[in-house]
Amino acid sequence: MAKISVIGAGNVGATTVQRLAELELGEIVMTDVVEGLPQGKALDLMQAGAIKGYDTSILGSNDYSDIADSDLVIVTAGIARKPGMSREDLIKTNSKIIVEVSQNIAKYAPESVVVIVTNPLDIITYVAMKSTGFETKKVFGMSGVLDAGRFASFIAEELKCSRKNVQAMVIGGHGDLMVPLPQYTTVSGIPLPDLLPEDTISRLVERTINGGAEIVELLKQGSAFYAPSSAIVSMAEAVIKDSKSVLPACAYLEGQYGQEGIYFGVPVKLGASGVEEILELKLDQDQYEVLRKSSESIRKIFSQIEV
Repeated sequence: MAKISVIGAGNVGATTVQRLAELELGEIVMTDVVEGLPQGKALDLMQAGAIKGYDTSILGSNDYSDIADSDLVIVTAGIARKPGMSREDLIKTNSKIIVEVSQNIAKYAPESVVVIVTNPLDIITYVAMKSTGFETKKVFGMSGVLDAGRFASFIAEELKCSRKNVQAMVIGGHGDLMVPLPQYTTVSGIPLPDLLPEDTISRLVERTINGGAEIVELLKQGSAFYAPSSAIVSMAEAVIKDSKSVLPACAYLEGQYGQEGIYFGVPVKLGASGVEEILELKLDQDQYEVLRKSSESIRKIFSQIEV
């Protein structure tokens, strides 16, 4: 049986554990630095299993040693950006947290595949790869699945069709410089540009780019966790089942899309060993330009951090 560890028992981490448990993908360990938090949530989720009909073992712990021999480790630990907090402050704080987390993953689960969820995603995934010392294919980030899900939801709402029929593709950095790809987005196989005018697509692209901020503004306190946890679990399922699913992920590029030595959102094939293949799509000139700007922004931040 597979063993999955989720580091961080906040809303994203705990909801991820819930979805994993309901799918019965393996035994689960949920860890957090806050005493009692993962234990209480694990107990609650175990009791829910008696009602929902799953037999998943869930252990709540404050001890990293409990993640020993995990096949998959999902990292949601870190703080959210607070009002008045600069992006640089967020990077500094979360990088420090992730270095400690990564060192413990390397110590106790050296054979695991690692999915990073902590923001700023592109930077933190790089920090995790460097700090674990793992092969680049075994450390990747969750961003594109979430962004594509948001894009697909907005498209379905616009077309008044089932969300199940929409397959969206979003690449690039996770944030303002993400690149939704209408030409690779379909509704039951029909390319999006054949269904909606360009100005409508542009409006939906803009809403997708601001999708996370829109939720934060509505909530007033906190951020999204239902959609992020769904995205995480779709990636976890691909790894645990070795399904070779093609999904957008924050992966390490070695020349693809004209980028070298950087973590970036691209379509990949996910399996038991992590990122098994990076798929390179043909883009138009404007999309390549946004990718270039996005990569420059990420590289600028790289130069300011020490790993």
